[in-house]
Amino acid sequence: MRLIIINKRGLIILSIILLLTFLTLITIFAYNKAEETFNSDVYYQGNIDEKIVAFACNVDWGNEYIPDMLRIFKDSNINITYFVTGRWAEKNRDLLISIYESGHEIGNHGYNHIDYDKLSYERNREEIEKTHRIIKEILNIDSKYFAPPSGAYNDNTIKASKDLGYKLIMWSIDTIDWRKDSAKDIIIRRVIEKIHNGAIILMHPTEETVKALPEIISYLNSNGYKIGKISDIIKND
Repeated sequence: MRLIIINKRGLIILSIILLLTFLTLITIFAYNKAEETFNSDVYYQGNIDEKIVAFACNVDWGNEYIPDMLRIFKDSNINITYFVTGRWAEKNRDLLISIYESGHEIGNHGYNHIDYDKLSYERNREEIEKTHRIIKEILNIDSKYFAPPSGAYNDNTIKASKDLGYKLIMWSIDTIDWRKDSAKDIIIRRVIEKIHNGAIILMHPTEETVKALPEIISYLNSNGYKIGKISDIIKND
């Protein structure tokens, strides 16, 4: 009988140890995630003290939908940030100029739409720097924000972007509008269900995004949110 009592006691102690270990791991994970979110070189969101959000539109295709997006933003008196790939900018100079002259901010999306987390420091730097030069040559501006394609980055990406004077931009709300099953109502729901101060809302030039934008903008405005560029929610040092 005494042996059974000892075993039960040992089992209870072991359970407590395992529980404490689990809670410790959860705490460490949450802390690291928070550190990542507010890393000074990688931004998943902006200033949470103000009721303002930023639209980030990544562009490597979808030219046919950009004019409608620009019209919607103009009618709503909104300027956002367009992140363009270098290869797209080379082939669509006039459209890039039109976006910029409409008052929108131009960010760097790398030259090729590839996974930057698989690249060396040198390749990361080459992709970002090449696009920087193309944007500079077309618009005569120095872009300040870099959004890696597919959100794929590693330490080499962070170091390369920082060495080139960039802030690496991610997102806190993803419309996932590039997927075939992303209809207008689904896109709208993905935004309004997760909306928060300082949100970076990722989108692309797609037909369903164009359909969803007026309702998203109306919802945000009616709930007191301002809509702006990345530079409106993230201040450069």
